Amino acid sequence: MPESEQPNNANAAERIHPLGLSLLFGTLYFIQGASEPSDGLIAQPVNSLLKSWGENTANVATFTALLWIPWTIKPLYGLISDFVPLGGYHRKSYLIAASIVTAGCFLIVAGLLWRGGESTSLLTPLTLLLLMVPATIGVAFTDVVVDALMVTKGQPHGLTGRFQSVQWGALYGATIITASAGGYLSARGRQDLAFLICGLLTVGTLVLSAVAVREPRAEGLRHDFVPTLSLLRRAAASRTILAVGLFMFCWNFNPFSSSVLYMYLTTRLHFSEEFYGNMMSLYSLSAMAGSLLYGFYCRRVPMLVLVHLSIVLGIASTLGYWLLDGEISARLIGMMAGFATATATVIQLDLAAQVCPQQTAGTLFALLMGLSNLGTALAMSLGGWCYERWQQDWSHAVAFNLLVGIGALFTAGCWLVLPFLKPALIAHRRAP
Repeated sequence: MPESEQPNNANAAERIHPLGLSLLFGTLYFIQGASEPSDGLIAQPVNSLLKSWGENTANVATFTALLWIPWTIKPLYGLISDFVPLGGYHRKSYLIAASIVTAGCFLIVAGLLWRGGESTSLLTPLTLLLLMVPATIGVAFTDVVVDALMVTKGQPHGLTGRFQSVQWGALYGATIITASAGGYLSARGRQDLAFLICGLLTVGTLVLSAVAVREPRAEGLRHDFVPTLSLLRRAAASRTILAVGLFMFCWNFNPFSSSVLYMYLTTRLHFSEEFYGNMMSLYSLSAMAGSLLYGFYCRRVPMLVLVHLSIVLGIASTLGYWLLDGEISARLIGMMAGFATATATVIQLDLAAQVCPQQTAGTLFALLMGLSNLGTALAMSLGGWCYERWQQDWSHAVAFNLLVGIGALFTAGCWLVLPFLKPALIAHRRAP
């Protein structure tokens, strides 16, 4: 009997063919990739706005790091979604509510930036941050709910790797388009259009959630809260989860960040906003290729080998920027870094999806992602501060290249975590 016809606990979502799930998850991730404030269409317009307001590299990096904070508390979103139904649903209603919040914030900023009005002066770095934080919370909440559906549906059939491949392939596919568009709009001072487009795209998540997400109606608050919370506590304290969480935190704690790269290329090497956007599109194109390719070999290669590979790729994607000397090298290095970073990222996400118990999949997967994002946020803020300080003491080139070397060294430090992670990898290794 095909998977789509198996009667699994009368759950309607279980009767969806894997292709249908792939299309659903891929579409939701595509919209997320386009609208995510720190990486999507508005990422470069926000940086260009801050730069035009006179903010330095440290402040731009700190602003971006603050937008990562909502991603570090993802376990809270998982707990709320798992145990407190909204309007009778644990997933569907939260997708709709989060989309409304995100779209609303984007459209407000678009209105404040509208070049034909007098309200542009009302938008300051603080006002922008106050509007972007709830928007990011909405995107992060959506991400948690979609990931919970992915783990629940994919893990029993060994499809987490393929679902992750489709999701991240779609996400990078979105950024291929939005990176170039973000550079184009930034170069022409039309940041308002970037926010307007993101607002309208997020409305698409709302419509898709209302129409395509199938979920049985909940009777009320889950009555197994106490035993499930106890199970969650034991699972979170297990050596497996702790080792995976530590590894993901360390891999993502890389002080060489996209904010440092953006400021160095546009202010010191004088690359145009449009060139930077096109460069990031090439980055996303190769990242999409790396993500999709993972779906073909993920079940054939032992996870321990893949984890080693993720460390090697992380080091290579950072050290490549030592070869940066012009526009051609920037394009080539960006493409190499995109492929390597995306492959390493999907390996980590697949590992996290495999080790999470299904009863607490949403919250535990969100916990691991939160640790990963916490590492990114802390490292981003640290990297921005170091770059600003070191370029004053030495030069911009020295500060940039020093951060590249330190970032690669931090990633190499992940090998120190492997002795703790190896037993978990052996216990959860893939079947041939």
